[in-house]
Amino acid sequence: MATLQGQPVLILKEGTQRTVGRDAQRLNILAARVIAEAVRSTLGPRGMDKMLVDSLGDVVITNDGVTILKEIDIEHPAAKMIVEIAKAQDNEVGDGTTTAVVIAGEFLKRAEELLDQEVHPAIISNGYRLAAEKAIEVLNEMAKPISKDDDETLKKLAATAMTGKGAEVALDKLAEIAVKAVKMIAEEVNGKIEVNTDYVKIEKRQGGSVEETELVDGIVLDKEVVHPAMSKRVENAKILLLDTALEVKETEVDAKIRITDPEMLQKFVEQEEKMLKEMVDKIVEAGANVVFCQKGIDDLAQYYLAKAGVLAVRRVKKSDIEKLNKATGAKIHTDLRDIKPEDLGEAALVEERKVGDEKMVFVTGCKNPKAVTILVRGGTEHVVDEFARGIEDAVKVVACALEDGKVVAGGGAPEIEVSLKLREWAPTLGGREQLAVEAFATALEIIPKTLAENAGIDPIDVLVELKAEHEKGNKFAGVDVETGKVVDMMENNVIEPLRVKTHAIESATEVAVMILRIDDVIAAKGLEKEKGKGGETPDLSGMEGMY
Repeated sequence: MATLQGQPVLILKEGTQRTVGRDAQRLNILAARVIAEAVRSTLGPRGMDKMLVDSLGDVVITNDGVTILKEIDIEHPAAKMIVEIAKAQDNEVGDGTTTAVVIAGEFLKRAEELLDQEVHPAIISNGYRLAAEKAIEVLNEMAKPISKDDDETLKKLAATAMTGKGAEVALDKLAEIAVKAVKMIAEEVNGKIEVNTDYVKIEKRQGGSVEETELVDGIVLDKEVVHPAMSKRVENAKILLLDTALEVKETEVDAKIRITDPEMLQKFVEQEEKMLKEMVDKIVEAGANVVFCQKGIDDLAQYYLAKAGVLAVRRVKKSDIEKLNKATGAKIHTDLRDIKPEDLGEAALVEERKVGDEKMVFVTGCKNPKAVTILVRGGTEHVVDEFARGIEDAVKVVACALEDGKVVAGGGAPEIEVSLKLREWAPTLGGREQLAVEAFATALEIIPKTLAENAGIDPIDVLVELKAEHEKGNKFAGVDVETGKVVDMMENNVIEPLRVKTHAIESATEVAVMILRIDDVIAAKGLEKEKGKGGETPDLSGMEGMY
């Protein structure tokens, strides 16, 4: 509402809610900090778990930051921006999602203190950006190189990523599995190692213990052999991958076929049978004894395949067909006319096995598999899910370390080192940006502080001791949550890829700066309806009551 010569002028639609200036900043910062606080207690090996229950009563128990934030139903737009950091961190690195969110929340908390001292948001934003650049520089300087043959260090990386996810009972075995899986699918392109972690398939089966988790040098499919008369085991398999149905195709246009006597019907049926028989004959002639089909297989075609001694599986997912292509070297066919013997893949064994309560098809003994499967076992569904999340993090972390070739210590060591270096560097800036850099440095201390709090250790004592060690030049000094002492984290086998830390700081800085620069939040009733979507815009008027 504005006034012109005493006359009210309506600018925004009636019923619009608007939060302006300091109030808008305060509410956005509050919303972001609430999300950070929600996951903060899960950080570290001694972090607690969250139980998430949806409207249907399904339960997820986890301490994986991104899983928690994906499952929570969040309304506030600023809080959703914090969730996006966790998703980006998970996609890019696979680990450090909680770290990124906690740091972002602390950046905003420290920024709010500067806003209260009348420091302009633009100055804080600029100071944060400069601090982030310097932080990345410091992290790169303190990082240690790692070679692709250093299996011991890679196992330590995997173990660090899985610690706190319930996998401690078989940590060494799971870490070894994660490292082997990544090394099998790693490829060298122009002198650089590239790892596509999509080709490590993680298949979950409850029943048995975590010790029974295994790495399969090929693909495991959650399917069973299509016909009971087929062999359930084929050695020296020649594998055909089909992206087309083994069925008689329907006509492209709508058509009626008039059959006036039984002989015509018989001929029609015989012709269908002949076409299916020809399809199967082409497969057999090419030398295939195993068929994986992405679409359906006609009952009669199943019979002919079984008679020819071919093992067949139908309705295989597109992603699994692609993984089979990588693992066995088989070409994916969209037309049966193109089948050649050289396009078939190879595996030492294809067999159907019973795992837990259900049957699965194992494709194993591939010569040089560029796609592998980790079959995760555990007592209950919730346990298996959490183990699988831990192994997924470990796989991604090892992949990052191989691609970048650099690692840093964990346990809060990098954060304290960066914090100290930023404090030394801040006075060289001059101007008010110095205040923002110092706030940034203070915010980074939240990581070792939280690790100590979650382990029941006095955070103040830990911080004082950590700073003293780092000032002496021990840049790998971090908090050992088992003993409460400050120790060299490299020697203590707590190691993380450099990218986990750099990406967490970069993404946390970006979102903090974005939220700080918002000084106006406008929400209008019925905005979505006007767009024809029929949904309602969230009512932001009672946001303070949420916290």
